Amino acid sequence: MHTPEIAKLGHFALITTDLEKSKWFFTQIIGLEETETVDGVIYLRAWGDFEHHTLSLQQGDEARLDHIAWRTKRPEDVDGFAKILEDSGTKVTWIEAGVETGQGRAIRFKLPSEHTFEIYYDVEKPLAAPERRSVLKNQTYKSWARGVSPRRIDHVNILSSMLANEISDFLQEKLGFKLRECVQAPDNSLVGAWLSVTPLVHDIAVSYDPQAPTPNQIHHISYWLDNAQDLLRAADILTEHGIEFKGPGKHGISQAMYIYAIDPGSGLRVEIFTNGYLIFEPDWEPIVWTLDEMDIGFTFWGDQMSAKTEDNPTIKA
Repeated sequence: MHTPEIAKLGHFALITTDLEKSKWFFTQIIGLEETETVDGVIYLRAWGDFEHHTLSLQQGDEARLDHIAWRTKRPEDVDGFAKILEDSGTKVTWIEAGVETGQGRAIRFKLPSEHTFEIYYDVEKPLAAPERRSVLKNQTYKSWARGVSPRRIDHVNILSSMLANEISDFLQEKLGFKLRECVQAPDNSLVGAWLSVTPLVHDIAVSYDPQAPTPNQIHHISYWLDNAQDLLRAADILTEHGIEFKGPGKHGISQAMYIYAIDPGSGLRVEIFTNGYLIFEPDWEPIVWTLDEMDIGFTFWGDQMSAKTEDNPTIKA
């Protein structure tokens, strides 16, 4: 029997206290496309995303990221992960097909930090409506229809009052993630970890802040732009619409360029992200940064970015 594998990051499910503001921000400013709205849940994706949605928005009394979803490489891998998790003592809840629109049967469970993950394989990949469809057969929507207009979903950064290695160990041992870069304290514990299942430097990052209000906070979600010029264009669009942001800047870790903006409906931070490097080496050894190198690691140049909640408000997951 093969070892189950995660193929990619699938989607984020956001609960917002102001659905109209969040919808305006993500569709008109960020520029995501609306796939459909079902029972009050708005399903969105970027113009280059193929799956039914990479973000869902739903009204709620408290802003939070309900779950972070991952697609497996094979249908049977969902059952495979369910067994691995249950055998290790992790509670697994099955979500039947259709409970989440556009998605097949899935499992949900919590990390040691209480962040909720979802794992699925079966998913719809609907075509865009004819008037919104790209003439390119390998692209879902017309590009640059509105707003910043990112191509695709990229990654998530979770923040916790737990040490990053306690979470990254779980991600590696139970879910098959590979550690790509990390920030190590003198006692060898990790205060930051960047992990992936793809050639990206990170599909998920884990940030440690002992002052975080709970172990299950979200630092940001991220969407991908094709190049640095697109990032500068995004800065103009955000400024024109009165959206404050941090950046542009460049991370040392990942070598990617960024802008961070806040969804006014939920308070969720969104990173608009580009450049960076890819990892193809099968024997990659994690890049280790020390605490006194964190300034360069977080921000090589540009607005200094911190993982601390006192500098950067977060929402709960």
